[in-house]
Amino acid sequence: MPLVALGVTGGVGAYKAVEVARGLQKAGHEVLAVMTRSARRFVGPLTFEAITRRRVITDQFRTGLNSDIEHIAVASDIALLLVAPATANVIGKFAGGIADDFLSSLYLATQAPVLIAPAMNTRMLEHPAVRDNMARLAGRGVQFVDPGSGYLACGWVGTGRLAEPDEIVAAALRLLQPDGPLRGKRVVVTAGPTQEDLDPVRYLGNRSSGRMGFALAADAARRGAEVVLITGPTSLAPPPAVGIIGVRSAADMHRAVMDHALDADVVIMAAAVADYTPAAPAREKIAKTADELTVHLVRTVDILGELGRLRGSKDRPLLVGFAAETSDLLARARAKRQSKRVDLIVANDVSRPDAGFDRDTNAVVLVSAQGEQEVPVQPKAGVARAILDRVEATLAAARAVSPQPSGPTP
Repeated sequence: MPLVALGVTGGVGAYKAVEVARGLQKAGHEVLAVMTRSARRFVGPLTFEAITRRRVITDQFRTGLNSDIEHIAVASDIALLLVAPATANVIGKFAGGIADDFLSSLYLATQAPVLIAPAMNTRMLEHPAVRDNMARLAGRGVQFVDPGSGYLACGWVGTGRLAEPDEIVAAALRLLQPDGPLRGKRVVVTAGPTQEDLDPVRYLGNRSSGRMGFALAADAARRGAEVVLITGPTSLAPPPAVGIIGVRSAADMHRAVMDHALDADVVIMAAAVADYTPAAPAREKIAKTADELTVHLVRTVDILGELGRLRGSKDRPLLVGFAAETSDLLARARAKRQSKRVDLIVANDVSRPDAGFDRDTNAVVLVSAQGEQEVPVQPKAGVARAILDRVEATLAAARAVSPQPSGPTP
């Protein structure tokens, strides 16, 4: 995955850089922290080392073989240089070409995109010298995340506080997005369980955690897609740069999907939607009075099947479904793909101890008309990448065979 150098300079907002690092990691990126001497007065290097699981760079001249040219090696490896917070001092160094520490040397040495999130006192931000330095950097292609307004560390109220971590991460992801088949596409992903009410207290549910769907949404956003994530109840933090729609029941999920899917380019139904729901939920809590209780269940709407029917012979949206099985995995997945008229079925054996519901890892088989691809057990972020690689390949193949407009006849 792309490596991001996160430059942290001396300001109270340095603590927010910890959440920026987490957000980039959740989006699938490796993070290397580069801290100035002043930054270490606000946040300790050990904090970033624990989060990134990488040595934090704090010294221009670390002892060891070739350590004095480490900034050149890092400059070649990174996909983005992000400085958050960026003080007036470091902005001035970058603008003037001063290289007196690792971070300023890295800026001069790298050809990667540069993103700066300024944070300083309002009057400093408005000073002509700072404005001129920012304009010079912008003219060189450096991009900025505008600071926010509110209470500043100095006690003033105004513009100058560091932007929120989610804003910074979203801006970074836009620069990191590859120019692939998903760039600019609208992708709808469903995730998590649904809950079907028995009475005001109890419900029927399942063990889905939502991790697979959230990983798919995060990776689709990283690839440049406009992502809408429709999720059942889950405790997971929302992925960066993704629109979230929360639902509870299968009926809620159906309505939300129909509101968004038909205008989408890709729909990935990773949610574990209930197949049955109580016909008439009790208005009051069901009292414990008998040895047995009979509940009348009725079928819920088959959302994926309805999408396949509505799409008909059209190729949009591309439809991806999941087949969570405990036996006859491939046979049931093949039958499901044909009966629901979808492009790709992700088949997974949820009886495995290392895959399926409420696990950090998964192992699947991708079933399509073009063949079957086994994806071995690995973190769900890796499985998401394999699925979206297949989605991108399918989109690219469809575009290659689609009729091209002919030019004017001479």
